[in-house]
Amino acid sequence: MTDPIDRSGLRERYWETQRPDRMTQKEWEALCDGCGKCCLNKLEDEDSGEVALTRVACRLLDDESCKCSQYPIRHQFVPECIVLSPKNLDQHAYWMPQTCAYRLIWEGKPLYEWHPLITGDPESVHRAGVSMRGRTVPEFEVHEDEWENHIIEEPI
Repeated sequence: MTDPIDRSGLRERYWETQRPDRMTQKEWEALCDGCGKCCLNKLEDEDSGEVALTRVACRLLDDESCKCSQYPIRHQFVPECIVLSPKNLDQHAYWMPQTCAYRLIWEGKPLYEWHPLITGDPESVHRAGVSMRGRTVPEFEVHEDEWENHIIEEPI
C-alpha cells in the first residue's frame, strides 16, 4: 500500500537527534504513525485529569485508512481539531496516545519497532494491532452522553 504520508528523502533516524523545533515540517508530519487514535474522542476527568480513550471517532476519520478524510480542510468541519506543533506539544502530550511518536519524543522515549519510520512500511502499524482500523464507531452514531459506554483500553 502507498504511504499517505510522504516519508521520502528524510534524514536517517532524525527523530533520535533532532529536537521537535529543529525538524522540518515534512519530518514533523512523518512522525505520525497512522494509527488513528488521536482522532478518537476522549473523556477527561475534571478532578483527576485522567484521560479515557473511547472508540467514538471524529466524524472525519476514515475507519479503514485511519486517516482524516478531509485533512487539508478539516477545520471547516471540526473547528476544535488541534494542529499539533513543536510549540504546543507540551500542552497536548498528556492526552495523546501512549504509542504516539509525538508523545514518545516529548517523553524522551524511543519509537516502537512497528513505526513506519523504522519499518519503511505504512501497514506495519496495522499489522502490529495498535491502530484503530475497523474498531471505531462514528461520533454521529453515538450521543455524547453515551461515550463513556465506549471507553476502551489503548491497543498497544
